[in-house]
Amino acid sequence: MSIEDRLGASAFGDTPFVTEVATHIINAGGKRFRPLLVVLASQLYAGADQDAVERAAMVVELTHVASLYHDDVMDEADLRRGAESANHRWSNSVAIMIGDFLFARASSIVATLGVDYVALQAETFARLVQGQIAETRGPSGDDDPVAHYLQVVADKTGSLIAASAVFGGMVCGASEPVLRALAAFGEEIGVVFQLSDDIIDIASDSTGKTPGTDLREGVWTLPTLLVKAAADPADTRLRELIGRRITDADELAEALELMRAHPALATARAEVDRRAQLAKELLSQLPESAARDALYELCDQVVSRST
Repeated sequence: MSIEDRLGASAFGDTPFVTEVATHIINAGGKRFRPLLVVLASQLYAGADQDAVERAAMVVELTHVASLYHDDVMDEADLRRGAESANHRWSNSVAIMIGDFLFARASSIVATLGVDYVALQAETFARLVQGQIAETRGPSGDDDPVAHYLQVVADKTGSLIAASAVFGGMVCGASEPVLRALAAFGEEIGVVFQLSDDIIDIASDSTGKTPGTDLREGVWTLPTLLVKAAADPADTRLRELIGRRITDADELAEALELMRAHPALATARAEVDRRAQLAKELLSQLPESAARDALYELCDQVVSRST
């Protein structure tokens, strides 16, 4: 079975209803970025057990998918990956419990890999949850909203992508210095990945994601936070539109047009480029190999998604 097939099978429950809801997001597709990172990192050295690689890939993707069920409840989202979100289709309670179910499945699988994997999974999960809490509470009065957002992204997205890279390194027997480099690289490219998504939401409609999804839901992203921070009187109308739910199609189109013309988009792109370069520099600490070359290429692909 492929990783994709095993991923779907791992979400099967004891009843057809549990299976239907638990496979809902998995079947809607996705980039499978985290499993890809596990596989690439596992190839830094020869001899990795392929079954262990696949199990590690399943763990990180199940954890990610489980968090999406919870995120959609927190955000009151109607859509996920172009399909109706689980909370909207069934209920908040069902979505929360299915998220818990998938976390449990991930925990069961990671236990087969060993105690070090379990410890990393638990640490990552705790950080992911604390990132969600920080996002929900928002920045305090003394916090820089942009810095607060970037830390939330590092905790919610970067932490699990870092764990993905480390899992791959662990499976192939990488040394502690290499594992540390993989963790740092994974977190950096994870932040780049999310910031690229922020830009795509505004600038592009060619990735399968409905443009303006975050704008519609009133979700703050790096470009919109940069607009807010600039406090330019010329942006008064745009600031009225962002950071709240937009239900009117004309208002959404107006917000998209204003955001696409705003310098904040170029500033966000510059931050993506800067962090991608940092990620590449971290890769220099890895052994020369086809896998390292592939990770360099992955950095470029993540950046090119938003250009």
